Amino acid sequence: MDGSGQANGPRPAVAETAPLYATAYGLQMRPFALASDSGAIYWSDAHRRAASVLEYGLMSAAPVTLLTGEIGTGKTVLVQSFLARLRSGALGAGYRAVPVEPGPGGRRAILAAVLAALGRPLPALADDEIGDLTLSLELQRAVLAERAAGRRLVIVVDEAQSLSDAALEALRQLTNIAAEPATVQLTLIGQPELAARLRRSELRALAQRVVARGELGPMSAETVASYLAHRLRAAGGSGAELTAEAAQAIHAATGGIPRLVNQLADFALLCGWSLEL
Repeated sequence: MDGSGQANGPRPAVAETAPLYATAYGLQMRPFALASDSGAIYWSDAHRRAASVLEYGLMSAAPVTLLTGEIGTGKTVLVQSFLARLRSGALGAGYRAVPVEPGPGGRRAILAAVLAALGRPLPALADDEIGDLTLSLELQRAVLAERAAGRRLVIVVDEAQSLSDAALEALRQLTNIAAEPATVQLTLIGQPELAARLRRSELRALAQRVVARGELGPMSAETVASYLAHRLRAAGGSGAELTAEAAQAIHAATGGIPRLVNQLADFALLCGWSLEL
């Protein structure tokens, strides 16, 4: 979830980072901050299922894992948590996390981004097929070097719906390098239109490689109430600063989208403080 979760370690004193209403409610920090924190996730059932999809894709050596969800449902924080666990070895040894940020451009741009994420210098490239071949060969060398070191590359792309078809196809082709046993795994995180695009004939080769897939939906009314109380307690409160009626109204107004829940809950506390409720 966006900025959701449990406070870890000692809570900071009320300071400039706390909202105006903090003292009035007995809070020690802003309970509904939007900043993502992979170490402080509120694990709803939906988020646990989504995390399980990512882990299943990893453990089953799936060539491609796909996770989709609407804007604000918490995909990015899940990705950050997944990457952190990969890097720490919590999901097992022998993996190298390769987070890639999508940008404009097609095949060459995404392959250059993968090289950059691997920390390898970009070779001098001619603006023609020879340059494309040079880039492909450099990536093959990088993949094979990781395999020789006993590591599997896990390429993770958040907001993957922004990639062009050419970029998506280039990523698929990376999974062909040293495919037995799998040396490159691709994890794509994006909005629902990404799943719709994979149903098109132009991307059927990529779709056929999706072994693990999941969809992250909004929170239920019960989960919203639990989430609000949890976040309030994590900020130093009792958890009852927002009533059950307020929780129901927040769910009804936001549809259970975590980012919107955060925004409205924060505004509700501010209004309550200003009206001395």
